[in-house]
Formats: sequence, C-alpha cells, structure tokens
Amino acid sequence: MPTFEYVALGSDGKREKGLIAADSARAARRELRVRQLTPVRIGEAKEKKASQFTARFQPSPVSQSDLLLVTRQWAMMIRSGTPVEEALQAAASQAEKPGLRKVLLAVRASVTEGFKLSEALAEHPKVFSGLYRSIVAAGEASGQLGAVLERLAEYLERSRKVRQTITAALIYPCVLAFTAIAVIIGLMTFVVPKVVEQFASMEQDLPTLTRVMINISHALQNYGLFMLIALFAAIWGASFLLKRKPVKRTVDGVLLKLPVIGNMLVQMNSARFARTLSTLLGNGAPVLESLAAARGSLGNLVFQDAVSQIIIRVREGGGMSRAMKAQGVFPPLMVQLAASGEASGQLPDMLLRSAQYLEDEFESATAVVLGLLEPLIILFLGGIVALVVLSIMLPILRLNALVIG
Repeated sequence: MPTFEYVALGSDGKREKGLIAADSARAARRELRVRQLTPVRIGEAKEKKASQFTARFQPSPVSQSDLLLVTRQWAMMIRSGTPVEEALQAAASQAEKPGLRKVLLAVRASVTEGFKLSEALAEHPKVFSGLYRSIVAAGEASGQLGAVLERLAEYLERSRKVRQTITAALIYPCVLAFTAIAVIIGLMTFVVPKVVEQFASMEQDLPTLTRVMINISHALQNYGLFMLIALFAAIWGASFLLKRKPVKRTVDGVLLKLPVIGNMLVQMNSARFARTLSTLLGNGAPVLESLAAARGSLGNLVFQDAVSQIIIRVREGGGMSRAMKAQGVFPPLMVQLAASGEASGQLPDMLLRSAQYLEDEFESATAVVLGLLEPLIILFLGGIVALVVLSIMLPILRLNALVIG
C-alpha cells in the first residue's frame, strides 16, 4: 500500500504534516476527513523526496516574463472586482506553459482551501520570491490587493529593464573578448609553428620577440589542455570562495572602491534598494519588514550590512535618512530625498524619484563604458595580432638584409 505525505488543517485551524497509508490519494483524503482533518496537499512520499533531492538542479518552471504577465493579469482582474480564485483560474487557463499552469492551479487549490494568496504563494518559493510575497501580503492587509499587484507589475517591469540593460551591455564585449582570445590562440597554435619551420635551418639567432612567441606557441601546444583545466579549476575555486560570506564581503568592498565600476555598482544597488523600499512602503507594509525585504533584494554584502545597521537604528527609534547617511554607501542625493520624504510624509514617492534618477544615471554610465570598452578590446586584439605578425616578419627582414648584404 503506498504511503502519502500530507498537509492538513486541524479542527483548531492549525497546520499538520504527516504520513498516511492508503490505496490512492482520494482514499487518503477520505481517511483524513474521518480524522477531522481538512486536507490541503497530498503526494506520494517517494516522489516528494525525489523532487526535493533534485530541486536544486531544476530551473524554476516560471520565467520572469511569465511572472510579469501573470501579475498584470491578476491586477486587472482583481481591480475589476473578480474574486481571487477566479482570477487564478483564468490566468491558469490562459497559460501556455505546463509548468506555469501547474503552479497557478496549485496556488488556486490552496486559496480555495482557505489560505491567503500570500500564504499560497509561499508554497512555491522558487517562483515567487520573498519580496513578491511580502508585497502581496501588504496588499491583502491594506485591502487594496489589485492596486498593489499593479504596482508590483510595474516594479517587475522596471527590474526586468535594468537586467536587460546589464545583459545587453555585457554581451558584445564578452563575444568580442572571446573572439579575440580564439584568434590569438589560433595564431599562436597553428600559424606561428608553421612559419617557424621555415627558419629552422637558419643558423642565425632569431629576434627576441620571435623567440618569445615561439616559446608561447610551444607552451600552448604542449600544455594547452592542462592550462584549460587549470583555468576551469580556478573559475570553480573562485566561485566556491565567493559563496563564503567573508570572502564575498571583501570582494564586494573592493569592487565598490574601483573608479568606474564602483560608482556603477553603487547606483545599481542604491536604485534597487530605493525602488523596492518605495514599492513596499507605498503598499502599506511596515517599515522594518520593508527594510528587511529590501535588504534581501540586494546582491552586494556591503549594502546588505548597511541596511542591517539601518534596521537596527530605525528599530531603536532613529530616522531612516540619518541612518542611511551614517552608513556612507548611499548617494548623497538619495539620502537628501529620503530626508525630504520623511519630513513631508512622502517617503515612498521620494524614494521612487531617487530610484528613477539613479537608474537613468546607471543606464547612461553603462552606455559610456560600453562605448569605451569596445574600441579598447579592438585595440588590444589588434596589438596582439600586430605583435604576432611582427615576430614573423622580423626574421624575414633580417634574412633579406643578409642576402642583400
């Protein structure tokens, strides 16, 4: 007889988890009702364990674009007076991807069992982040779920545009750098050895540049595979070390101090913090919970530590803008706008304005850096190729000089 793992509500409304043996899932539900338990979710224990074992290797069944579309659909239907269950059902029926449809139907099943939407979303943490759930919970608490979902959709749209800006800024330089490395390796591995064979019978000493290129070529031919393995090992080791907070905190601090990149990272993280905090506070979420959720949206540990200190000061009764200024990582304009927002009671609006300004500055800086990076990579590639060609031409020119002489 198969064993099922269940989640159910007791007569006192508390959640209970356990195992039950039954011929089928329907029989298991019937047995739970006999025990005066309201079943919420039932699944075979073996299947669930297997899914937990492989969960880290499986991508989220819902992409960010799908999540944005679903959020907009929910916002429109709920603002028009559609019940949450019907909005979930309508979105699920329109979903084309099976994974998305399965998630939406599971959320609807939990809502029909009596759970709040934010609680139902918590059953799918890989799809709905803690920030997403916090905003939905704030909307439920304020009774303005439709309006909150609409602002959440705007937040997701803006976040997607920022990610697209970063991705677009990195694609071309990465492709160009990869092409440059491939061309250089090809010249050093195939072209230089063939040309060197022509000078093998010469008793004249080769120029220093030519000898250096020959040595590099021999190293690539004889130890190229080992170099590649060492490179992958170094990348893996670096990624492993970056998962340790002390190392990542040090690296994040160094990156923030770099001349151009550091300023861009400050703008990006500050804008993300301001927009997230503005969205949460504007939807009625408590200040401390909003700060905690905004901290979770940051990828830089230096900024996370700064927000943690802000949370401590605000909990002790201090002002947010003063706490932000004391940390010394946020732009002065953002701190000033936050102070104005606190004084006028319009903190969410002021934070939103600072986020928009910082995002525009980040996009402008990205365009400038990208415009400078492309010619620099081309010049670097041209310089390396010129050195290789020069190392080949020098012996030829020397030979011509000897023949003429």
